[in-house]
Amino acid sequence: MKKKLLATLLSASMVLGIAACGSGASTTTGTDTQQTTTDNAQQTESTATSAASETAAAETPVEYPTVTFMTIDFNSGASNTGDYAEQTMEALESHTGIDVDIQWVQSDVLEEKATLAMQDPSSMPMIMTWNGSVTGTVVTAAKQGAFVDLTEYLKDTEKYPNLSKQNAGVAESLTVDGKQIGIYRARVLGRYGVSYRQDWADALGISEPKTIDDIYNMLYQFTYGDPDGNGKDDTIGLEMTSYTGPFDIMQTWFGVGNGWAEVDGKLIPVWQQPEYLEALNWFKKLYEEGLMPSDWASRTTDTWSDGCKNGENGVYIDVLDGGRRVWDYFVNNEIPSVTDASQFASMNLLSNINGKTMATSGYNGYFTLSASTCDTPEKVEAALTFLDKMCDEEMLVLTNFGLEGVNYEINADGNVVRLDNGDDALKANYNGLNQLVAYIPNLESELSEEKTERQLLEAEVKADAEQYAVLNPALPYLINSTTYASQGKDLDDKISQARTQYICGEIDEAGLKAAWDDVLNRGYSTIIDEVNAQYK
Repeated sequence: MKKKLLATLLSASMVLGIAACGSGASTTTGTDTQQTTTDNAQQTESTATSAASETAAAETPVEYPTVTFMTIDFNSGASNTGDYAEQTMEALESHTGIDVDIQWVQSDVLEEKATLAMQDPSSMPMIMTWNGSVTGTVVTAAKQGAFVDLTEYLKDTEKYPNLSKQNAGVAESLTVDGKQIGIYRARVLGRYGVSYRQDWADALGISEPKTIDDIYNMLYQFTYGDPDGNGKDDTIGLEMTSYTGPFDIMQTWFGVGNGWAEVDGKLIPVWQQPEYLEALNWFKKLYEEGLMPSDWASRTTDTWSDGCKNGENGVYIDVLDGGRRVWDYFVNNEIPSVTDASQFASMNLLSNINGKTMATSGYNGYFTLSASTCDTPEKVEAALTFLDKMCDEEMLVLTNFGLEGVNYEINADGNVVRLDNGDDALKANYNGLNQLVAYIPNLESELSEEKTERQLLEAEVKADAEQYAVLNPALPYLINSTTYASQGKDLDDKISQARTQYICGEIDEAGLKAAWDDVLNRGYSTIIDEVNAQYK
């Protein structure tokens, strides 16, 4: 929708009225009076003409450049809807100076919709959102010139004061054939860690774990030591579903890399490291001893963290904010501590075990600019201006908290107090608009709610985790591996499946190694060669 900004001016009739009052105050007589009357008439006529001209100009709409934007709808059609949706969008467009035309797409069909859009280049949205990291589909399209090369644009610190502060290492992961084809959506590097039931640990006299053996002891005691004190065999140490991210994190404790590792000057996939098999044997031991759910491989990911919330599990290994949300659940639902019923159950958050944790890629999802519809420098600049200004403090506040006086107010301490807690209809006006934000260079606004003890600990542990976070050294090279672009995801899935089968005892070590040999023969040897040719 086009926004028409009309300046607030006095009407011509008001100006005439003021002028008339001014002339009536004269006490001059005779010829002077006649001259004064003539002068006043001329002045009034001039003022009226000027006012009429200004009013006409004010009524001429100021039209913003239009940017079309395909992005994710996580709200089942309720993104930017409701009574205050238009007011919210007006605030967003007024700040950015861009009329944004949003095409909302459900997350699970985003790549399909984006791929279909690329089949008709003339109608591609100017900005397109992509989930996760760069896929083979995007790399192939980039090589065919589907996206604008942003390399030089993003060096302009005056036009793009936010985007130009991007992390060079993360941006390299979005570089194809030397051209940056996307703008990443920033995430914390040190986001992964260990969270566990502190009251369970206190009840069993377990101190904060530092080593792999300490974690094993905690998992064993949480399973067989009756940590909730109810005299029943109804607890299991490790929270686990078919989502295998916890294995990726725990592997790093053994010295395994993050996807890939540098060994003797060469980059190799981690399943070629001796430490990888050592880690898998440890996971296998946890499974065989019942320290994680026996049906973990078939538990759906939408139940992730339910075990901890419901008192079945005591250790949660994933993002630290996930562990903090479990703790929030305990407090918000007044779940009593097993050691003191007058207190709430609690979690502790750890940045590392054995001096290691897994780093994130530094981003989750990214934006591309379509070369076919951003086909002039002016259109590219309009799209980049919008993305840059969406990273301003004002937009971080709007997309996170909504409208002041409607969705939130600011208390005497300068903290946000939400007015829409529990009111999903009221939140709907700004729901989803955070999907338009790249979060460069700031992940959060300066304005915030008063932090709870839990949130403060989360921030502290995340900051600490960065120094222990193991990065993936192959990310910049995988994106430019032709074979990885076409086959990498399928081959990585086969490696992950073999890991699961080995842990659950469906295949033995010989079967595991046979699976590794199979993916090497199917193309992974070529991927390794292509990665190292760039690395050297």
